[in-house]
Amino acid sequence: MRKRATFALIRPGAWAVVLTLIGTAMHAQGTAETDDFPSRPIKIVVPYAAGGPSDTGARLVQSGLTKALGQPVYIDNRGGGGGLNGTETFLSGDLDGYTMLNAGIAPMTIIPWIKKVSYVADHDFLAIGTVWRSAQTLVVRKSLGVKTLAEFVAYAKANPGKVAIGSAGVGTVSHLGSLLLQREAGIKLVHVPFRSTSESLPLLMSGQLDGLFGDATTVAPQVKAGTIVALGVAAPERTPALPDTPTIAEAGYAEVQAEGWHGLVVSSKTPPSHVSRLREALRAAQSDPAYQERLKAMDATVGALGADALQKLIETDSAKWGAIIKAANITTAE
Repeated sequence: MRKRATFALIRPGAWAVVLTLIGTAMHAQGTAETDDFPSRPIKIVVPYAAGGPSDTGARLVQSGLTKALGQPVYIDNRGGGGGLNGTETFLSGDLDGYTMLNAGIAPMTIIPWIKKVSYVADHDFLAIGTVWRSAQTLVVRKSLGVKTLAEFVAYAKANPGKVAIGSAGVGTVSHLGSLLLQREAGIKLVHVPFRSTSESLPLLMSGQLDGLFGDATTVAPQVKAGTIVALGVAAPERTPALPDTPTIAEAGYAEVQAEGWHGLVVSSKTPPSHVSRLREALRAAQSDPAYQERLKAMDATVGALGADALQKLIETDSAKWGAIIKAANITTAE
């Protein structure tokens, strides 16, 4: 006589109990796996060359993240295309939270208005938190004879289309910042693009340029040396790099805010529990007194901490720069 199959010994009403136990076991296994995140090293893709603000910002939080996550965190520099190359490459790789992107203002809020990209920033990325903010500062040659923003505006109005203003390139935040000032102050400047603020500074100091918008940390040494004059910082608050220089808002132009920034993001396909873990880790890293001291030593700032602040920054800057780019009919970026 053949034995009955084992499953036949289970009463029909008991199947619900068995299935519930199986489901509970599977859920427990999944939870254990989630709780183990991260179980291997974390990579931060920096879509710029080593040494710049994006790279510096990522390295400032690197050790704190390693401590908070209990896993090594390493930097992978992938420069090119104004940050676009590394940003698009990121989305074709790990999308489970083991790779983060140090997203920059250009690929997230400017370049998508100028050329076709493979992503929609507020749909394909989730913010973890800001790691670097650098205010654009309007500086002028000493021989121009102006010491305040009001005097500069008056000079520009008296010399329409004759005041030469430098930037770090067409479509950069320094260029867009100058366009924003022109719109708000009702002045017309002549744009002279360069490849970086450092490249344009010597021409400003020699009197070949009348002014330029540049990173506060880059222009600060020359301002402090008295070779150029700082008129205003395009940020909500004064910058640690130039604490005595008023904001442009203080001069009456509250809408003129132009900051370069970088922040950690992940793919929107990342498991929610992993996103939460990374956000908690970044906040812990940035709350560490040692991190605060390093940030202060570099005259840098991150503004408000947390994912919400970065998400809002992406949304507001995208809308603001999109309007400026359309109005100026900018079709290329350098």
